[in-house]
Amino acid sequence: MKKWKIRSVAALGLLVAVHIVLSRFLSLNAWNLKIGFTFVPVFAAAYLFGPLPATLVGGLGDLLGAVLFPIGPYFPGFTLNCALTGLLFGLLLHRRQSVSRVMAATILNQFGLSLFLTTLWIAVLYGSPYWPLLLSRIPQSAILSVLEVTVMLALSRAFRPLRQWAQAGGRQLS
Repeated sequence: MKKWKIRSVAALGLLVAVHIVLSRFLSLNAWNLKIGFTFVPVFAAAYLFGPLPATLVGGLGDLLGAVLFPIGPYFPGFTLNCALTGLLFGLLLHRRQSVSRVMAATILNQFGLSLFLTTLWIAVLYGSPYWPLLLSRIPQSAILSVLEVTVMLALSRAFRPLRQWAQAGGRQLS
C-alpha cells in the first residue's frame, strides 16, 4: 500500500473542509434539487491524488458536513453518491485528463449518479413518486453538466503545477 505524505493528507483535509463549506453554506438547496460547487474539491482530489483520495474527500465531506451542519435528516444514500462521484472522477481523470474524459465524467456524474441515484434517494426519503421527480430534475442536470465541464477544464489548467507537486510526493519542486 502506498504511504501518504503528511502534506498530501493535509491537502486532502483542506479539500474536505472546502467540500463542507461549499455544500453547507454556498449551495442553493431545495427539497428536490441542489445547485453548488461541491464537485470542485472532489475533482481537485481526483485530479491531484487519484480515485481513493477523491472517494474519501467526497464521502467524508458529505458525512462530516451532515454531522456538523445538518440540513434536514441525514441519509446515507447522499454520502454514497458523493463517494461514488469521487471514485468516478478519480478513475476517469487522474493521470489521463482530456476534454473527452472531463465530459464523460461529468455526464456520468450528472445523468448517472445525480439524476438517477439522487432522485431515487429523494423519492425514498420524502415518499415522492420517482418518475415525475426525475423529469423535474433533468434541467438541473443539463445545466450543471455544462457548468461542471467548464469549471473542470479551467481548473485542470490551473492545477497543473499542483499536480506536479502531488506527483512528486509533496516535495518542493525546483
